[in-house]
Amino acid sequence: MQKNVLAGLKDYESKLNTIWTQLLLERGSTDGATEEEESKEFTTLFLDAIKQGGNSSDLNSQEFEKLYDLLTGISISRAKRGFSSRETGQYIISFKEAASQILSEIESDPALLYAANLELNNVVDNLTIMTFESFLKGREDVISRQTDEISEISTPVIRVWDGVVALPIIGTLDSSRTQIVMENLLQQIVDTESSIAILDISGVPAVDSLVAQHLIKTVSATRLMGAECIISGIRPEIAQTVVHLGIDLEGIITKATLASALQTAFNMLQLSVVKRKL
Repeated sequence: MQKNVLAGLKDYESKLNTIWTQLLLERGSTDGATEEEESKEFTTLFLDAIKQGGNSSDLNSQEFEKLYDLLTGISISRAKRGFSSRETGQYIISFKEAASQILSEIESDPALLYAANLELNNVVDNLTIMTFESFLKGREDVISRQTDEISEISTPVIRVWDGVVALPIIGTLDSSRTQIVMENLLQQIVDTESSIAILDISGVPAVDSLVAQHLIKTVSATRLMGAECIISGIRPEIAQTVVHLGIDLEGIITKATLASALQTAFNMLQLSVVKRKL
């Protein structure tokens, strides 16, 4: 009997959508026509699942399968469009309020109305939990993509002279970023046919044994490509740390400044830059 009362919402589907849309607009939890179409589809699938006898305690049942897929897509989409978790939760809660309002209008028996609202709460609350899980996945995807984009932007390889490329490194070097640094640097060495690469670590806040190992790996990979590597930006505190940790940089050319590293590169290429007399 409970499900029959809740299933009666199907006859008021259009009204349910209207009330739900109004609640979303009042609370600023919607962003336009595209979401309105998603909401209509959600309402249809929800009411169909209830009418087909979907079990509210098992949202993985066949009746809720399409609804689950749609809600997952909506949650991930909202995360990528900049909605907060609170706004996304409010999206589903507003649907429950709209449905409860209509139930109060179509059912006069207090016992049946209570039972129908209890069933409605059970279904929507489980869907809300599902929504948060999907929302978090969407957020993680956004953060992962932005992290990759920032890493690529923060590791530009610059052609400073014929045969010389420079890579200014800003921020901490970890394993994943070192891989990006290597790939970008080695590709530029091939593309520009450079024989010298300068790694400038002026923007690296601190050098520990792990960072040093990443630098050494990058130097080794560069040499395997037939190019020499110079590390510039060795500040006094970095030099002291390297010595204190006993890190072996023997065989690697290091310079205090990028200008000094560039001058060394010129000497290796047997080039000289002189000021022209006017």
